[in-house]
Parts: sequence; structure tokens; C-alpha cells
Amino acid sequence: MSDPSGTPRRRHRSVRRVLVAALGTLGLAAVTALASVPAADAAAPTPPTGWTQIFADDFNGSAGAGVNTANWQYATGKGYPGGPANWGTGEIETMTNSTDNVSLDGNGNLRITPRRDASGNWTSGRIETNRTDFQPPAGGKLRVEARIQVPDVTGAAAKGYWPAFWMLGAPFRGNYWNWPGVGELDIMENTQGMNTVFSTMHCGTSPGGPCNETSGISGNTTCSGTTCQAGFHTYRMEWDRSTSVEEIRFYLDGNNFHTVRANQVDATTWANATKHGYFIILNVAMGGGFPDAFGGGPDGGTQPGRSMLVDYVQVLTSGGGTTPPPTGSRDAYRAIQAESFDAQGGVATESTSDSGGGQNIAALANGDWAQYKGVDFGSSTATQFVARVASGAGSAVSGLVEVRLDSRSNAPVGSFALGNTGGWQSWRTVPANISGVTGTHDVYLTFTSGQPSDFVNVNWFNFGR
Repeated sequence: MSDPSGTPRRRHRSVRRVLVAALGTLGLAAVTALASVPAADAAAPTPPTGWTQIFADDFNGSAGAGVNTANWQYATGKGYPGGPANWGTGEIETMTNSTDNVSLDGNGNLRITPRRDASGNWTSGRIETNRTDFQPPAGGKLRVEARIQVPDVTGAAAKGYWPAFWMLGAPFRGNYWNWPGVGELDIMENTQGMNTVFSTMHCGTSPGGPCNETSGISGNTTCSGTTCQAGFHTYRMEWDRSTSVEEIRFYLDGNNFHTVRANQVDATTWANATKHGYFIILNVAMGGGFPDAFGGGPDGGTQPGRSMLVDYVQVLTSGGGTTPPPTGSRDAYRAIQAESFDAQGGVATESTSDSGGGQNIAALANGDWAQYKGVDFGSSTATQFVARVASGAGSAVSGLVEVRLDSRSNAPVGSFALGNTGGWQSWRTVPANISGVTGTHDVYLTFTSGQPSDFVNVNWFNFGR
């Protein structure tokens, strides 16, 4: 993205410092490509033994239909509301929810198609999962994969194309200025019609920092058999919490070509990037920092109308946590929904407009509290608290969101102050340091203010190391 000063800083849409030389030859005309859309698989593969499917979309439906909005939301325009311009990456297209740009092809594929009008303006498509809770269970694994054919265009006709299949940390949604600290996982990026796939983890601070931003911790490989443009390939990320050192692995057609391990960065950087859920994104950008690193574009020779085709997306989990924990047991490092309290005082609930839907707790004022029993911090010390909060309080009204353990009368182990965020459904993800915590505790959220008025709503919270 771009930071508030306007300096480009963002996510996966970063300039790669290692250039790949080989460019392909020119592709077929757009009309020919559309006439020869490859057949998709009928369904996402059956999960292997030991894995459980928690999300899937096969993109089956009639030609020209939009995506299933129970699974996906459209990101439109030239950036997130209140976020950096041009999606923070310098890309030039306007994203739309038009079926000209995002539709099913009637052959079992999602089709994301960049188009250029007579004035030279580009449009394209970007969809994101409504869910933001994709992460491995404690001691287990998460697998996110898709079968994709990137736009079938190469050489000069491909200048500026930037298809991608990737994920962003849940705290980014609604904030849009906390990249790269909240984490980004690029499962597949491609540009300029090259037969090269890039996979990257972004984290830490930018520029530079422990994750070498804005490049990130990146690896690349080539598609074999058929090129990335000429056929479907399977792109996968496995995030593994079952190993002694947590790691995130990237695969092309089942072959692991890049791995990022927790011990490659400091513990705080890793925790900030991984102690929360993620959401999935599919898009085709035109122009921006990544294509610029490989020759730029688009220009007058770039051919519009070449689609990225997606056969399926699925998310699987394995290992610890696939069986629901016993009543009253909560993982401190996964999002705890605020409305799931075991007891409360002065707390109301209401429907939330925040990502993922559901409810938030509301009408929180001085002296109110909520209890969450059996929160398991494990044997490694938790040092951070993060909460998703909103406030429509008056300009003179503010207060503290506090964390207490085992009794409301115990001193807080940490807190943060909050004033008006722009509205009772204008959500922000706010971090705070806490005294070191291990073991299992009843957690109390308490709310303290010098004024009697309501000052905060809470959607969810979690902890980090």
C-alpha cells in the first residue's frame, strides 16, 4: 500500500528486487482465447486423509453469472475506502463488480478479465472472501489452494498484467494502513506473461525491516508441462503449527519450492503477522510496482480481454483443533468473538456491519464488563492484546478497554484508550501490550471512563506473543 505520507509501501504488490529475464512469445487473439476456454474439474478434490474442508467454491454456474456473494465480496474502485490510492501499489485499473470483469464462464471456472475502453481506461476485478478467520488450529495445519490458469497472453501483449491469488491478515480489513505488520501471504503472483510464479510472505515494517520490504521473503519457480499461461496449475500454501518451528510452505503442482520459518524473523514480527485469521483474494491488476520491476506497462501494445481462470478454491485444516474444544476452552491466539461471553454486566449485543457479519457487544460504558472462561495462553508468554473496536462517542468522551485475569477486582494486565473512531460501526483494530501471561485463565474485558456515556463497541479480540 501507500503510507499516509504517500510513500508506496504495500503488501504483495511490491517491487521484486530479483528480476527474472525470460519473456514468452505473443499469445493468441483474445477472441480465440475466449473460444477455447479449458474445461475445469467438476469439483474441488476430496480432502486427503486427516484433512477437513472448511471452505470451498467450485465456481459452477451459468455463463455470465456473478460470484456467490455468500462466499465472496467485491472490492471495487481504485482502493479501499479511506485507504491508499490505486490499492497502494500503483496499479491503474478500476475494479468493478460488473460481469464484464468478474463472472462464471459456464464451464466450471471463475473468469476475471481486464478490459480497456476506447479512451484507454482499464477495468478489472477483485474478489475477497467474506470470512477472515482462516488460520491453522493450535498444533495443526492450514492448507489454502486453487487451480488456476493465468491470462493466456505473453510477450509485449502481456505488458502490465498482474494476476494473483493471495491472503491478507484479518486486522487489515477496515484499517488499510497497518500493512505489512499484519501479514500477507502471496500464494501465486505472475506478471508480464512470464512462465514464472512468485510466492511471498510480507511482514514487519516497510521499507526494509526484518522481512526485507517492500520485496518480502520471496521465492519463485516455473510452471512445467504446460506454461502458467497455457494451462491450469495448482497453487497451494500450507501453514504448519505442528512443527517445532512454525512454518509456511508454498507449492506449485504439489512441489514445495519456497518455505518461510518463524525463526527467520524476530518473535514479535512473527506474532504480529500470524496470531490472527486471514482472508483470501483473487484479482488481476494492471500496472503497478510489480510489473514495473519487469518492464512496466500496460501500454498501447497490451491486449485487453485475457482472463485469469479459477477452477476452484478450497481451504482445509488438519491436526489439533479440528475437533471442537470443550465448552469453556478458548485459544488465546485465535479471534474470540466478543458476543461469546460467559457472563456480563451492562453489555448489549447487536448485529455488526464489520467483515464476516455476526454480532458485536455494544453500549459499553464505565463499569461494564464481559467474562470469557477458560482462555488458554499455553506455556509461551503472551505479551500482546488486540481488539476490534468502534466508537461513535462524543468528542469529549473516551475510555479504557482493559484486560483482567480471573477476577474483575484484579488489576488490569493491559489496556488501551479509545475515543471516537467515526461511528459505532466504524471499526478499528487496536493493539496493546500486556504483562506476560501463560496458562489458562478466565479473561475479563472491563471498561473504564471518566464520563457516564457509552464509549466503545467490541467485535472480537485475541492475544499475541
